[in-house]
Formats: sequence, structure tokens, C-alpha cells
Amino acid sequence: MRETIRALGHEHVSAEHASTFEVTSDDWLTPAGDCILAVEADRTPADFDDAFVEACQSHDATIQVSMEVDSGARTYEQVVTGRGHPDLTFEGDRSIVFRTSDYVDDRTGMVGAEHAAAGFDRELVDSLADGAELTLTIQVE
Repeated sequence: MRETIRALGHEHVSAEHASTFEVTSDDWLTPAGDCILAVEADRTPADFDDAFVEACQSHDATIQVSMEVDSGARTYEQVVTGRGHPDLTFEGDRSIVFRTSDYVDDRTGMVGAEHAAAGFDRELVDSLADGAELTLTIQVE
């Protein structure tokens, strides 16, 4: 099962956070938002299919987040793998956060991520800082 979100990069994307990465439906970003990779997301966790949410609500679920960034001149791709958790609700109506820790709130889309924002390829991050388009696909097995 999968869910897809489309969003845009922003000049303040820095991807320096050590424990999370995030995509938001907000249309703005301050330099303090060092976990946020993209803004103006066309969907939030609250939009996800109930069957997808249920599949993610297991410690045994493997969740894979595929990032595809189209800069116009080049496409960058990166995949981050983590796991599900029984407390995932996907009720957040503003943003989705992927975490290296086991912390869960209504915005959490994955726990135990293999890396956070700081682990993303710097060319991919630079493209997002230039306003590139992001397609984020979340797949659960």
C-alpha cells in the first residue's frame, strides 16, 4: 500500500535536523524549520486511506519513504526506511513528520527512520532550497 504527497521546496530548506524530517502543507518556512524539506503539500496524513493507516499500526510494518526531487535539469532520488507503530494515527492535518526515535504524535508517519533531514543528499537538499518539486511516496509492507 502506498500514499503520495506532492510539495515544493523553499529557499529556507536547510535539512540540518538530526532526528526528524518533515513535509508541511504550510506555504511558508522560516530558517528555524531545519527539519522541513518541502512546503505546500497537496495532502496531509488526515487524507490517507484507513487501510493504509491500519497497515502502518504494527511494530512489524516496514515503512519506506521515497523522495523524488525534480530540479528541472536533474531528478534526485533517495529512500529512507523505518517502521510502523501501534500508536500511529495519521490524524495530522498540516504536516507529516518522519522520526528516528520512537516518539509518536498525530503528525508522525514513521518511527525508527534510518536517518533524519541531515542525512539527505546535499544536492537533493540544494534543489529543494531552489524551489524544486518533490514527490514523496510512502509505502508500507
